[in-house]
Amino acid sequence: MVAGLLGCLVAIVIPAVAAHAEKPASPNHFAVIFGTVWGPDDRPVYGVNVKIRRATDKHARWEVHSNHLGEFEQLVPAGKQTYILWADTKGLKTRDGKRLQAQPVTVEVAGSERVDTGVHLK
Repeated sequence: MVAGLLGCLVAIVIPAVAAHAEKPASPNHFAVIFGTVWGPDDRPVYGVNVKIRRATDKHARWEVHSNHLGEFEQLVPAGKQTYILWADTKGLKTRDGKRLQAQPVTVEVAGSERVDTGVHLK
């Protein structure tokens, strides 16, 4: 009797939980901003914090770090949108002690695509 009751409970609960489970997002709902951080010597730079925001926003919404190849990537919502990205250069200096700077980069996303860019430190 207990086994039958348990079987009924499982038969009711599992479909109910599965019906409320969140559907995984399809790749068509995202775009990818992919980039490389380049140093003053035109070599990739590891460990740089890159901040990304929508052009209409005032503050960064995403932060990523460049990997050992100087590369970074961030998923953003698919659709026509302009993004601004920049390197956080606080504490970054050249070998001779000069402070590094980077100009903000504008990226246009049109749909669910990969957009390649670069951030150059000077």
